[in-house]
Amino acid sequence: MDGISVGENNRTQGRPGPWLAVDMGRVPYGPVLAFQTALVEARKRRLIEQDVVLILEHEPVFTLGRRGVTENLLVTPEFLGRAGVPVVHVERGGDVTYHGPGQLVVYPIVDLPGARLKVVEFVEKLEAVMILTASDLGVEAVRDPRNRGVWVGDRKLGSVGIAVRRGTSFHGLALNVNPDLTPFEWINPCGLKGVHMTSLAGEGARDASPARVRPMLKRRMEEVFGVSLEDTPLSVLEDVLADELFSCRVNPRMKILLGKSKSKSGSLSKSKYHGTGKRKT
Repeated sequence: MDGISVGENNRTQGRPGPWLAVDMGRVPYGPVLAFQTALVEARKRRLIEQDVVLILEHEPVFTLGRRGVTENLLVTPEFLGRAGVPVVHVERGGDVTYHGPGQLVVYPIVDLPGARLKVVEFVEKLEAVMILTASDLGVEAVRDPRNRGVWVGDRKLGSVGIAVRRGTSFHGLALNVNPDLTPFEWINPCGLKGVHMTSLAGEGARDASPARVRPMLKRRMEEVFGVSLEDTPLSVLEDVLADELFSCRVNPRMKILLGKSKSKSGSLSKSKYHGTGKRKT
């Protein structure tokens, strides 16, 4: 299927423990971007010894990647202001895209050298996760040489855009499950003129919803990357990051995000996720 391979051999290559999977629900873009930045710093300092996967939906937002140009926004700032959709410039690759409810977003915070993954291989695996997830719902998606991501015919189903800082990835993939696709008509998606977006629901997947697709995507992610995903309350990462990172510049947004996400289902031992706790220079 479109050259898809899974990561069965990763388990024999000295991989660390399971990736921590955090389901964040529906959240605004800014706090999650700040949280990713904090996690990248935590991985660098080995405050968190395991890789982390954030799984979520965003409130409506347009993001412009490093190659993004405002000419690919086809509506005026005044129009977007009335629609209540902000535009955020970000560090990831790619041009402009839209995030909103009904789209599953996955942000893997992964130490790529530790995982023995090259950037191109990592991106291809993210595409494979979407292709295989779509196949679980009877939708045949493929890669397209025009642009990264996955496609159904001439329609784009999912996008990939990552950034790498000191060997650690952030940003990730966005898979259209059942979003309102109207905002995509206000842009040239990924900087491509004349491209139409689609969704799993639009391609005939029955009962397509983020709640139904999320476990499928997680299972395919485990298969493709050869890891296990360990469901982890957001409050656990809050505990680990608080002492060391709440004084850094991303702190205010983190507090907004994490303060709304306290888990009442019990906490896990900090020592299970925590590194030495010492700052590394």
